[in-house]
Amino acid sequence: MNILMISDVYFPRINGVSTSIQTFKSEFEKQGHHVSLIAPTYEGSSQEKNIFRIPSRNIPYDPEDKMMSYKAITRLLPDLEKLHFDLIHIHTPFVAHYAGVNLSKALKIPCIATYHTLFEEYLYHYVPIVPKQIMRFFTRKFSSSQNDQVQGVIAPSSVIVNLLKEYGVHNNITIIPTGIESKRFEKGDGNRFITKHNIPTDKKILLNVSRVAYEKNMGVLIEMLHEVKKAIPEIFLIIAGEGPAKKSYMDQASKLNLDDNIAFVGYLDRDTELIDCYYCADIFVFSSKTETQGLVLLEAMACGIPVVSVAEMGTKDVLNNCKAAKITTGEVSDFSEKVISLLGSKSEYDSLKSEAKEYAREWDSAAIAKKMLEFYKEIINSN
Repeated sequence: MNILMISDVYFPRINGVSTSIQTFKSEFEKQGHHVSLIAPTYEGSSQEKNIFRIPSRNIPYDPEDKMMSYKAITRLLPDLEKLHFDLIHIHTPFVAHYAGVNLSKALKIPCIATYHTLFEEYLYHYVPIVPKQIMRFFTRKFSSSQNDQVQGVIAPSSVIVNLLKEYGVHNNITIIPTGIESKRFEKGDGNRFITKHNIPTDKKILLNVSRVAYEKNMGVLIEMLHEVKKAIPEIFLIIAGEGPAKKSYMDQASKLNLDDNIAFVGYLDRDTELIDCYYCADIFVFSSKTETQGLVLLEAMACGIPVVSVAEMGTKDVLNNCKAAKITTGEVSDFSEKVISLLGSKSEYDSLKSEAKEYAREWDSAAIAKKMLEFYKEIINSN
């Protein structure tokens, strides 16, 4: 099969969409398929085989992301025609969506879209002058319209399927989460990470890996840290990621006198430093209530790290029947109690730790990629 993917984000911009694209692209190629990708140009991005980097401009209020030139994408059409693609897979709903839909018409091939991001809980943080209810109404209509413009829709979890149906999407929706290549996470050097980042060696370490953004609800983690510290003074929280809310969260930590108990370490290379970071942690903590899946939970478990997390939206599917995690309501008191309890019980901790890697293997990326390819074939054969 010859697949064209298109996205408004990709590495070196680190987020779940970039990770999902890279994971599927890699697995498809291992299984003998050809994949090309249209994505923005970033500072530091280089020429890569089968990736069309599009000139892009900055976006107000969102310095991490870029807006691709629509005209530059359309100018690719003569080159794309020569490659004889079978299907277009759209991963984001901005320029990529409209360009992808129009390219599918021009190339006379079907296109599908993955609904990666819960925009009704995302956009109002970046357009604060618009009331939340109005923004929610707009994003629901926006999502419904877009998802009925393609020949098939991928949702990462059952909750997102139900949400899209609630929006009024009438299209064919299939649940296909992003898998993980668990072998990549089999070995890491936590001590190396601790030494490099000057993290005290006598600490019990909590870890969160996420975009540092308001919709990730990370203020709860900082309040939880403040409560846990009262019972476990040697507690320490590492937040790995970047984002527009970083200064706000750093200020919150300072006001709670947590500067000696927290480190914001920024983005980490996924193939080296991030894996070492996972291996230095005692518990992975997660507070976001807006995830369409929550891939980092599986990555942490693949490293053998027990999890304390909320189970809302897409994380419900990941954490359902998972014996490697303790579920919290997300309230600060409940979150801190579960962290303190887990750190205080060696038998429970060892039990969760022993279950973690085994559970992560159930989300094998090769098997999930095969499911996606079957969906591609179904769409191609029906058009």
